Amino acid sequence: MYQVFVQPIPKQTPSKLRGFLRLSPKKIAIIALLLPGFVFQCLADEINKENSKENSKEIIQISAIDWCPQICLDKNRPGYVIELVKKIFEDTPYKLEIDIYPWSRAIKNVSLGKADALLSPAKSEAPNLLYPQLAVGYQQMCFFTLAESTWRYEGVSSLKGLQIGIATDTSIEELNSYVKSHLYQFQFQPYHERYLAQSFAKLEKKRMHSFLFTKNSTLFALHKQHKKNSIKVAGCVSKAPIYMAFTPINTKKDKIAEIMSVFDKKLTALKKTSYINKLMISYHLSTDS
Repeated sequence: MYQVFVQPIPKQTPSKLRGFLRLSPKKIAIIALLLPGFVFQCLADEINKENSKENSKEIIQISAIDWCPQICLDKNRPGYVIELVKKIFEDTPYKLEIDIYPWSRAIKNVSLGKADALLSPAKSEAPNLLYPQLAVGYQQMCFFTLAESTWRYEGVSSLKGLQIGIATDTSIEELNSYVKSHLYQFQFQPYHERYLAQSFAKLEKKRMHSFLFTKNSTLFALHKQHKKNSIKVAGCVSKAPIYMAFTPINTKKDKIAEIMSVFDKKLTALKKTSYINKLMISYHLSTDS
């Protein structure tokens, strides 16, 4: 049983509210019972509208690799490249679907049109793909050795007689031609989630003198695997921009052209804000990393 206590209506009460307050106690009680259901239905309708809007978006299928801190498998910390790309396509007609593969397979997926985009190659790593004007970051390939090693990379002449580990289908920038003409010096291995752990082990077992990989990812893995005191950087090659690259398949050319246009426009706008700087700092990186 509801008890409703009605007090006199103050003269300054707005007219619409005065009208409501003149309702009988029984009607007010009925409204009080129905109101929560009405509010719940309104919220449900809004959620359905948002879901419908999201479902109507065109999907961008992305092939990527496990390459932390650029691209990570942690849902809460997915990597700065993933966070940046999601921000770029926020409030656009597109939604992203990202699948993780070994590097060579990821490149092949996009080259053949099985996926729309690749994260995140240097141009020399996948020269047949289409590239927007703006990059999503930079990579620098560095040599890593055991901490007690006195060797350091100081140009191609310093590579003589060494056995060096390298990931298949990666670009070594100014060393690309040297690698091609001195294949016997390089131990190629497909890049996948175990690449760095296997490279650390081969180095520690003295099966090679050094290995090459991206600086940020290797330092990240050394810290995570508690090896930062046993393996060190022994020189680097030049930096190269990395991109969200797109399939060249002709049947998708209109879709890809529109996506790249949106990408460059949104990233240009983001570069005028503090978003990218704050994002990089959150991963303990500089904006030119």
